[in-house]
Amino acid sequence: MTRPVPLGCRSVTALSLTSLVGVTAFGWPLLASTESALVGHSVDAPWLFALLLPLLLAVVIAQISEGRSAGGGAPGLDAKSVALLGVLAAAGAALRPLGAGTAGLEPMFFLMVLSGRVLGPGFGFVLGSLSMFASALLTGGVGPWLPFQMLAMGWVCLGAGLLPGTASLRGRRELVLLAAYGALSAVLYGTIMNLQGWPYIGGLSSSISFVPGDPLPANLVRFAAYCLTTSLGWDLPRAALTVVLCLTLGAPVLRALRRTTRRAAFAAPVAFHPPAE
Repeated sequence: MTRPVPLGCRSVTALSLTSLVGVTAFGWPLLASTESALVGHSVDAPWLFALLLPLLLAVVIAQISEGRSAGGGAPGLDAKSVALLGVLAAAGAALRPLGAGTAGLEPMFFLMVLSGRVLGPGFGFVLGSLSMFASALLTGGVGPWLPFQMLAMGWVCLGAGLLPGTASLRGRRELVLLAAYGALSAVLYGTIMNLQGWPYIGGLSSSISFVPGDPLPANLVRFAAYCLTTSLGWDLPRAALTVVLCLTLGAPVLRALRRTTRRAAFAAPVAFHPPAE
């Protein structure tokens, strides 16, 4: 199946580096010593955001260079795929305010999962990150949490692009697979986002609070208890809505995305001919 942004060696390297930076940004407080002064992400978030944008650009540049180095035989990121990226990012940004703040319901998740499935992990990662950035500008939700939201949603879309059966799995079975993945990713998204704020929240019960310098297993047990008692009531409705939308609207949305990809002919080789005399 043709994908506007396939994964090549350069793309894998750029995505791996970006993900490594993201994992470090999310997880470093868990390894902090007792003497560490944890002051929250208001200090490191601007630096993470400043680093994230060039890394996203590196993914895009990798796609362009891979398409060109293939001599036109392999699809790279061209004007058509950039236009599709912009349309889908705008759609995701427009969907998010419809449910944000209401029991965790976020209808944008199902569109991100389906887009990542059809258009591939490289395209999906960039799409998820840009959609969160655009929605933050639209809703005024810019803050220290934004670069972490961009990374987490990028991973959600990337994972959808890596699901098996891209060429062979269709119909109800594919919808069930996407619904199951959407539910899992919706819960994991909330869990990961909890990790970026939990170490800095004061006034929590000792059974769920972060203790700098404690062994990692002990803090992870407290973190699990924190997620169960605070955010699970938001994560489960988000997962349920994603399942319902994937099962009810998934088939027409998948057909529309695949039809758009075919008609755009992203993989069509470009040839220049001299003018007829």
